Amino acid sequence: MMENRIQLSFTVDKSLLLREAISQYGISKKALTSIKFEGGQIIVNGEEKTVRHILKKGDIVTIVFPKEKKSEGLIAEEMCFPILFEDEHLLVISKKSGMSTIPSREHPNGTLANGIAGYLEKNSSVSTVHIVTRLDKDTSGIVCIAKHRHAHHLMSEMQKAGSIFRTYEAIVHGSVERDSFLIDAPIGRKDTSIIERRIDPEGKQAKTSVEVIKRFTVNGENLTHVRLKLFTGRTHQIRVHMMSVGHPLIGDDLYGGSLAIMPRQALHAKQLKLVHPFTKQALTIEDEYPMDMAAVLEKAMIDK
Repeated sequence: MMENRIQLSFTVDKSLLLREAISQYGISKKALTSIKFEGGQIIVNGEEKTVRHILKKGDIVTIVFPKEKKSEGLIAEEMCFPILFEDEHLLVISKKSGMSTIPSREHPNGTLANGIAGYLEKNSSVSTVHIVTRLDKDTSGIVCIAKHRHAHHLMSEMQKAGSIFRTYEAIVHGSVERDSFLIDAPIGRKDTSIIERRIDPEGKQAKTSVEVIKRFTVNGENLTHVRLKLFTGRTHQIRVHMMSVGHPLIGDDLYGGSLAIMPRQALHAKQLKLVHPFTKQALTIEDEYPMDMAAVLEKAMIDK
């Protein structure tokens, strides 16, 4: 039975080994082993074949992936979240601030992963949870989830190649002088903390571009609304980089921000751009501002 099984079909345009054709479509050796030993199938023109089969031009290859086992210990919960995009391969949602992306030993439920597990279960998906882009607990905005292991593998390869583009928006303290600039400064863990990061010459490379959207004042304080693009994905990257140039995020008391205007860091994952790994369609997905950030920006208009 192939019902509710993830399948990938393609037509070959020249003679070659089935193994080579499979590799060209981004199926990893690990996935191929899983297909072979965990109940998957490799079908050519309706007949099951081995990877040593020689394909002819026009042959139709169908890969049937084995059923995925749901993550042990992940508690499925019913949860509401805005869905920004969905098909059989990807799910893109909007995460609210204050919610962790994945559970921990101390907090096994109430996270986005719990809600995604509940959503997939309710919709009869055979998948477990494959989160592609994570966000800090108090950061809001776009999170991308792969619905199966092969999609997760392809998206991970795209991330390594820098072909998934994430744009954030933030409100920071002070009036940022330059209209646009690049922060290229390595980040490492702070010696005295398991959570806090810092600029560290021995740390991992981290690059963030900064573009000013608007400079304004709220209650007499100079603030700046900025757009940020990540070229790397280090923990707390935007927060550490903006602190390093003297403009910490409002609400980010871990990195020098004040809680007077907002009680959490004013950071929102606003846009995701990529080429869909299966359909090859160019996708641009955007998320609305959360209410707390929108309220600060609206107040800026009033105080102007």
